[in-house]
Amino acid sequence: MNISIRPKFPYYLFASEKFFCLGTYLFQNSRLNSMTINKEKLAKREEVKEHNPEFKRPESWRYVRLQTNWRKPKGIDHHQRKQKSRGRPGLVKVGYGGPKDARGLHPSGFTDNLVYNLSDLEKLDPKKDGVRFGHGVGTKKRKEVVAKAIEGKYKIFNARVSASGSKS
Repeated sequence: MNISIRPKFPYYLFASEKFFCLGTYLFQNSRLNSMTINKEKLAKREEVKEHNPEFKRPESWRYVRLQTNWRKPKGIDHHQRKQKSRGRPGLVKVGYGGPKDARGLHPSGFTDNLVYNLSDLEKLDPKKDGVRFGHGVGTKKRKEVVAKAIEGKYKIFNARVSASGSKS
């Protein structure tokens, strides 16, 4: 039996032009150039997350039509809301929150900042702040801001346009 095991992400393509077809070039480029920052804060966030219960939507295990994502139980006699019976998942409470310093951080360690124009970009620090373009930013202005962001070596989360201009 001939079974070849290949990694899911083809690392051998970095040197060739095929690297650019693996998604938005700018996203790949910004991910390669920047190392993870705030590692301690992200590690603390993960450590706290390990001790939190898995919050599930009430009765989602009973009915297939209900998703497992959290919804607050609101009924006056709801067992889970009253915390009456054992074996029911816990309720979301303020005490389960993560560490304050790690709030608002992207998984890469950069802070997540919405940018709509060049003046928003100029207020940010490329060593700490990541860039996420607003939904209403069009292709024309996005190209300008992306070019400036690459020049300033910012971490871009949702470029959606290449420096040359073809929208992907």
